[in-house]
Amino acid sequence: MKQVVQNYRTGELKVDELPPPALKPGGVLVRTSYSLISSGTERTAVETAQSSLVGKARSRPDLVRQVLDSFKREGLGSTYEKVKAKLSQSKALGYSAAGVVTEVGHDATEFRVGDRVACAGGGYASHAEFIFVPRNLCCKIPEEVTEEAASYSTVGAIAMQGIRQANPSLGECVAVIGLGLVGQLTVQLLKAAGCRVLGFDIDQAACELALRSGADSVSSNFSSSRSACDSLSNGRGADSVLITAATKSSEPIELAAELARDRARIVVVGSVGMDVPRHSFYAKELELKLSRSYGPGRYDPEYEEKGSDYPVGYVRWTEKRNMESFLRLVAEGKVNTTLLTTHRYTVSNASKAYDLIVNGGERVCGVILEYPTAEEQKPRQVLEPGTRSVAGDEIGISFLGAGNFARGVLLPAAKRGTRQPLNGIKFRLAGMCAATGLSAKGTGDQFGFAYSTTDYKELLSDQNSQVLFIATRHDSHARFAAEALRNDKHVFVEKPLAITEGDLRDVVAAVRESKGLLMVGFNRRFAPLAIEIKSRFDQRSGPMTIVYRVNAGQLSREHWAHDAEEGGGRIIGEACHFIDFIQFMTGALPVNVSAAAVSASNSSAVDDSSVLTLTMTDGSIGTVIYTASGDPTVPKERVEIFCDRSVATLDDFRRGTFVSNRKTVRLGKGTQNKGHSEEVVAFLAAVVRGDSAPIGIESLVATTLSSFAAVESTRTNEPVAIDLRAFEI
Repeated sequence: MKQVVQNYRTGELKVDELPPPALKPGGVLVRTSYSLISSGTERTAVETAQSSLVGKARSRPDLVRQVLDSFKREGLGSTYEKVKAKLSQSKALGYSAAGVVTEVGHDATEFRVGDRVACAGGGYASHAEFIFVPRNLCCKIPEEVTEEAASYSTVGAIAMQGIRQANPSLGECVAVIGLGLVGQLTVQLLKAAGCRVLGFDIDQAACELALRSGADSVSSNFSSSRSACDSLSNGRGADSVLITAATKSSEPIELAAELARDRARIVVVGSVGMDVPRHSFYAKELELKLSRSYGPGRYDPEYEEKGSDYPVGYVRWTEKRNMESFLRLVAEGKVNTTLLTTHRYTVSNASKAYDLIVNGGERVCGVILEYPTAEEQKPRQVLEPGTRSVAGDEIGISFLGAGNFARGVLLPAAKRGTRQPLNGIKFRLAGMCAATGLSAKGTGDQFGFAYSTTDYKELLSDQNSQVLFIATRHDSHARFAAEALRNDKHVFVEKPLAITEGDLRDVVAAVRESKGLLMVGFNRRFAPLAIEIKSRFDQRSGPMTIVYRVNAGQLSREHWAHDAEEGGGRIIGEACHFIDFIQFMTGALPVNVSAAAVSASNSSAVDDSSVLTLTMTDGSIGTVIYTASGDPTVPKERVEIFCDRSVATLDDFRRGTFVSNRKTVRLGKGTQNKGHSEEVVAFLAAVVRGDSAPIGIESLVATTLSSFAAVESTRTNEPVAIDLRAFEI
């Protein structure tokens, strides 16, 4: 399918041929008929991508701080790979579209195949021939409304949410500052609400269009706008002012204060400078509000991604209900989108549309992209089998998942691990699968995969791909691993192996049935410093005492890792690394686990701080101090190991020491190595040689059960025993 994409590093914008997105539960697949280019918002995004690295850094100082923190904690090599992966991504453009439902996912039963729908959301309602949209980000189109008009729904909802924040009454005077696309729709919606409207824009042509949109008066001059407002409001000033402009200047908010009456409401909808003139706001006791995109639900993954609606009695107007309301007004003839459409292009010519928007040359307002009908579309292109073939002395490797960790860490490690043949066997990157065609093809092209897809079953059925790396979200690890094993694939699954005991049992059963190996990405045991420290305790006679401190850093409350169903929480999702490390260092299995969690320190973030203590079969004790409340510049991990009157330390896998008989040996050279490349090489070597997996299934199960036990112990405040007998391993 065709999709408009832009490379964030180079700024190149093109119409690419990508696999269609995968259908997921809770949403629908839509064949796009029309999409609307938001000339203001998208121009800014395109210009940012086309700017220099310095320009990008200036536009996102928050990301620069993250890079600097990563450099301090993880070193140049790891940080470089992450930044390179981020900059190499291509970005999907567009967030307002309309089309016809072609497939319906589980839990999206309000829709049927053939329904005409309006769609919203960055990353969902993209400029693409096919899009996947969660159910709360799409709504049915009334019979009276064309699909072209419905493609305005998202931008219309943005305008509507701004008006709801202003809460105008019938007959009030409202000023609209900025008469671009959102401003024009705001004018029309205010007139539909029975308001008197003053429009302001420095572009005289935009003012003239606003008059056709229904504005009672317009002004393109700062000095004359006050008199125009006085004339419209009988000298009282505007009851409310909506700022729909886009500029770094604070002039719009200064003008708003000048136009407003005493105790008026000022709502900022567009991206403008926010140096608020205190005296003006104080003297008139003005109310300043910001409008958050297209309504309640925005930026809430429970609403947008998982389809959890807000009760109408408590939240009358959500994103979806704003879209539905906008479409009703279009159906009733109270909003005219045709008036605003200045240009139409086929999706194949989208680059010309963006060139017009960015470089100017003529006046632009609503720019529509048109898509082929179902009859005009070409059948989906499938790569010829010959392009996927692997020679007899080669092993094909496929990847499922292309998130930040996969692109920034695991894929570079896998690529390094495939450069040298093992026992005369070469490796070849076969298939790359991700949920979106953009991610699949972009990652596939970046790392040199033979083909890309959004259907993971293509990887399972590919006889020329013997190895599958799984780097999807946590809840899918066990399911994909079990299915791949039952297809006799060799499976490397990024941690955790499973987030429920039922899923873990299914994976263990699949291992028994499979000819393939199972490996889990517990990389730290493969780090050179970890191996060296373990070797220094090879002749130990007593148990170990291990303290593993992790300065994990906070994740936002909305991060998917916190979700019990999707991420499993951070103990299951990440602390499993450190449980495995304790097993590796002791060479023993856990007997029981005790854990306690620190309660969240405030309401805006999850603290994620816990202390886990494991008793091992050899009498060793390991304690994991996992905290999210530390300063991000402090190194992430420190390990201390005490045994037989000797002490070893390991600092963030850069340096270590071994102290015995009052003598200190310093280890490491300061370059961080957490063993990612080494674990991949160990896994591939086992595949080539037909050896057993680098980590035994008993250890993998013990680690996973220990993470479950830690969560249970934090709930009950009681130790939890680890029983492997039920798994018959």
